[in-house]
Amino acid sequence: MSYNQITFEVENDIGLIGFGKDESLSMPILNEEALRELRDCVEDVAKRQKSEIKGLIIYSHNPKAFLAGADIKLISSMTTETEAAAGAETGQVIFNSIEDLKIPVTACVSGVCLGGGCELILACDKIYVSDAPNTQIGLPEVQLGFIPGFGGTYRLPKRIGLPNSLDMILSGKKVNGRKAKKLGLADEVYPAENLLRMAKDKIFKKNKQKSIQDNIQDLAIDNFVTRKMIFSKARESVMKKTKGFYQAPLKILEVMEEGYGKGRTAYLAMESQAFGELCMGSQSQNLQHLFFLMDNSKKYNGPKGEGVVTKVETGGVLGAGTMGGGIAWLFANNGQSPIMKDISTDALELGLKQSAQNFKGALKRKKISPYDFEKMQRSIHPTLSFDGFKNIDLLIEAIVENMEIKKKVFAETESYLREDCLITSNTSSLSIEEMSQALKRPERFAGLHFFNPVHRMPLVEIITHSKVAPETVEALYKWCLKVKKTPIIVNDGPGFLVNRILMPYMNEAMFLLEEGVDFKAIEKACVNFGMPMGPFRLMDEVGIDVGAKVAKIIHDGLGDRLKSSSMSSKIAESGFLGKKNSKGFYLYDSKGKEDGENEEMRSFFKASGKSMDEKQIQMRIFLPMINEASYILEDKIVDKAETVDLGMIFGTGFPPFRGGLCKYADNEGLERIVGVMRDFAKDVSSERYTPSPLLEKMIKEKIKFYDL
Repeated sequence: MSYNQITFEVENDIGLIGFGKDESLSMPILNEEALRELRDCVEDVAKRQKSEIKGLIIYSHNPKAFLAGADIKLISSMTTETEAAAGAETGQVIFNSIEDLKIPVTACVSGVCLGGGCELILACDKIYVSDAPNTQIGLPEVQLGFIPGFGGTYRLPKRIGLPNSLDMILSGKKVNGRKAKKLGLADEVYPAENLLRMAKDKIFKKNKQKSIQDNIQDLAIDNFVTRKMIFSKARESVMKKTKGFYQAPLKILEVMEEGYGKGRTAYLAMESQAFGELCMGSQSQNLQHLFFLMDNSKKYNGPKGEGVVTKVETGGVLGAGTMGGGIAWLFANNGQSPIMKDISTDALELGLKQSAQNFKGALKRKKISPYDFEKMQRSIHPTLSFDGFKNIDLLIEAIVENMEIKKKVFAETESYLREDCLITSNTSSLSIEEMSQALKRPERFAGLHFFNPVHRMPLVEIITHSKVAPETVEALYKWCLKVKKTPIIVNDGPGFLVNRILMPYMNEAMFLLEEGVDFKAIEKACVNFGMPMGPFRLMDEVGIDVGAKVAKIIHDGLGDRLKSSSMSSKIAESGFLGKKNSKGFYLYDSKGKEDGENEEMRSFFKASGKSMDEKQIQMRIFLPMINEASYILEDKIVDKAETVDLGMIFGTGFPPFRGGLCKYADNEGLERIVGVMRDFAKDVSSERYTPSPLLEKMIKEKIKFYDL
């Protein structure tokens, strides 16, 4: 029998099923054809088992992956709960047939093994994994808003126990080969090159018996009271981490608790039904939408030139301090041995302290070893001179936000760099177009705006200007992907994309305070909408003085639509700067941990007393953000709603379960949104709430952001 997605052969009475035959796919996946071929192949093995085939090994030809999971396009193409549940049942039947074979079955896992791939290996008798660094095993379906649907929630607890399986399934976390062995998920760990040979040698050897300790633990979990406690703790943990916004982990808990102890058929029926309900729900649809946005962002689709695209291997940072130290950490964390220059040893020490703090966090979480920490931290070369700058491929400037100083520094620095070195500015608000005028080679220059803290915030804005070469943009985009950041390409303009849309979030909060709306009510309304923090906590993080400065730049550039409250400047002038000096809207201890509200700040507010519904607070704050997103599209800062949504989710923490700002607006209905804005324009502010010409046009033509 001939297959397109898998290979099958029999060698010395052992059947060998290999994924990854289709080389057009970067990683093998369980698409419709692969599932059908796997079903037919297993049926063939079942007919020939014991006589012609005495054992079965399932492996992959692709060194990157065993199986990257089920095809998300196949899942997203389903239109009803019944269809989705039936799709899950199809996979369950195939994996059941593997589990029911009367011959030993071994899975050989090297590389990525996620979702449906993990569920497949759980149906095998033995699992051998490689110690390759790219080996990752997990069930990340919860991150897409649904339950593993091919039997994963049924089989994983049987293999690694209930507490460990809940930890993996509810978080979507991935484990490497050695961790998989420690958990009991894998039976053995071997070098990748020996994996298949060892599986052939040991296929007929019996599995090790469970230890006495494991048997005692199983008996304890079978106790109703203990089990109840485990599920209660898991539910408590989910609510703490997700604030109850996400439906999937709660549904997974419900299925696993109600189904515990049930037979396979009854349990899997519950699992497939839950899969259908969740993946057809609006929340999962939004998370699937985000998955495709992220997947698409991994491919460069920007302007293409005919010249050479620089490969960045080494980097330099101009300006140490907190931001410069964070960028130096990024270079060092990716093996790019950066030079970090400043004009004082104090600043260099601050930058090194920041990078060390980032590495210590990874060390504490056991992501790196003490040796890695020392090696990477020492790879950062602090300097007060330009020695060595001729050897770098990428320069990132992170000095004070002052146009004249930046232009002067660029004019001086350019002479110390190779002609093909990429030059960038980490400015958050100043004009890249104007900055480029200070350079002899502006075609090699662009904005490269990181968000603070660099080690946590995934987004990078690549800001273009009229003279930038396409090769420069492409090189920067590919470098961002290489250092595991999510890049978006934006044109120059006040605030670029993220800060321009984020400004109304903070502005409107201040205006509401001026009107007498309670401080806590505003913070709570935004957090209950799904934002990671309220606007006042965000101002503290950014720096109240920095926020006021950026707000002025954006207001000066775009007019009264983005007028900000004068209160921010007054607060900053009074010495309340936020987290950086431990006094802002909140107080902070010496380690930067929040230590309650700052009661002194109350003197700047109008006395609280204006009652406002939570939904109304949310509309007051989020509708101007939607309006500004439409202006950004109209001004061609970016050309697609997808870019806006990526920027808002990864740059501001806009709730992923809402799919992004533009997706949220489309789902809510633009006509309704514009109607509310018109009411606010009459009652609150015509400048800030008048719908943009593009929004008016979209209403008239009955189209959405994602139709543009």
